Amino acid sequence: GTSKWRYSRPSEWHRSYPIARGNRQSPIDIVSAKAVYDPNLMPLTISYESCTSLNISNNGHSVMVEFEDSDNKTVISGGPFENPFRLKQFHFHWGAKHSQGSEHTIDGKPFPCELHLVHWNARKYATFGEAAAAPDGLAVVGLKVKKKKYIYQISIVFQGTKAQFRSFNPKCLLPLSLDYWTYLGSLTTPPLNESVTWIVLKEPISISEKQLEKFRMLLFTSEEDQRIQMVNNFRPPQPLKGRVVRASFNA
Repeated sequence: GTSKWRYSRPSEWHRSYPIARGNRQSPIDIVSAKAVYDPNLMPLTISYESCTSLNISNNGHSVMVEFEDSDNKTVISGGPFENPFRLKQFHFHWGAKHSQGSEHTIDGKPFPCELHLVHWNARKYATFGEAAAAPDGLAVVGLKVKKKKYIYQISIVFQGTKAQFRSFNPKCLLPLSLDYWTYLGSLTTPPLNESVTWIVLKEPISISEKQLEKFRMLLFTSEEDQRIQMVNNFRPPQPLKGRVVRASFNA
């Protein structure tokens, strides 16, 4: 459904998308003391050496960078996964104030921003759309972002615009440590499909001025449109409903 949904009323999403009240909804609050260390979890392998970014766009809900995903050159593997998952896009969620903005919270604490790297199971499914409807179809790596003031630079691009955006490698956005929590969840925007294995990295990242210079080119797109201040594009944490969060590290 292309029914209109807004971040101002996430509590009403269930009217159009009943799964909003399902058993594996995201995001969640990760209670670190309740996460279960699982020694069988493999280290996460992120292979972004030869990735090709295609474009950057404002879809009215976030700022998204899309990638060429016709082969297995840009994948994550290991972790809880049997198959490699191909990188499709990344996007941000952020708040109007420094005190909130991330979707996942850790021990009740939000971060100013969260970056999502969205991947799909191309070994098992033919298209991203098919994978997005399957319980094991998607893998999203969530990164908490510390430096908020720079995020503003990308918050006033224009809705519906797409710009060429080549040669940006998201490898530069990864923290040194790939320790992670993992759990079974969902997309955090409608249609809220319960198709995501979440990987939430423990170590936050800071986005540098230099990295964001890449995003600033966006502000040169058509200015006839009304400037939309896009902020507070995050869904609040959802009930755990008996799910277990596993940790790849021993706290």
